[in-house]
Amino acid sequence: MAGFMSMSAAPSAEANPGGHAGLMDRVYRRQRHLYDFTRKYYLFGRDRLIRGLNLGPGERLVEIGCGTGRNLIAIARAYPQARLFGLDASAAMLETASLQVRRAGLGDRITLVQGLAENFSPRDFGEDGFENALFSYSLSMIPDWRGALECAQAALTAHGRVHIVDFGDLAGFPSFPRRLMRGWLAHFHVSPRTEFLDEIEAGICPHGRFQVLPGRYAFLFCAPPNVKRD
Repeated sequence: MAGFMSMSAAPSAEANPGGHAGLMDRVYRRQRHLYDFTRKYYLFGRDRLIRGLNLGPGERLVEIGCGTGRNLIAIARAYPQARLFGLDASAAMLETASLQVRRAGLGDRITLVQGLAENFSPRDFGEDGFENALFSYSLSMIPDWRGALECAQAALTAHGRVHIVDFGDLAGFPSFPRRLMRGWLAHFHVSPRTEFLDEIEAGICPHGRFQVLPGRYAFLFCAPPNVKRD
């Protein structure tokens, strides 16, 4: 298989499946009720990424770290013939996502499963693969983020793509606001994957689509087709 993740995955910081899932439940048990309202003020680039997905009829997309289901609902409305799936470590978040999906009348088009990003399988959803895998501000919260990327790539069908939007290195901000922002993110167990951003800019994936938002606040990335060979 040819792919954009050629490095070996680092071991998970929390190998116990209950460890990270339990942490996410503790972090979001109360926050989930206000999550979508508050995050719209600083999770920039999500709608821009959704507009660029260009999903065709019948294409399948799995969002890894789907949270409250906000993105999946927006994608379902933008691409009414797509089939959508969501994975999240937090049972609390998935409870909110399930409720919102039902309220949106999309229960027949969006399937939700609890699990860890670094060891999920399309079989968990009753599928043989996905044409698209999406990480929206979730890589920065996944301890074994390289393992999650490799797992997503392995879950793709031939010519499938990985789409990412996440925090950048904030290098365009003055030092004090940058330190303040990083400290605030750390409070919520968010660690921007600046090394991954560096690798993209160094040319690890020369044929991918890549964009950095003002101030290097965030970046959008779409990997080239995941061409699989026998």
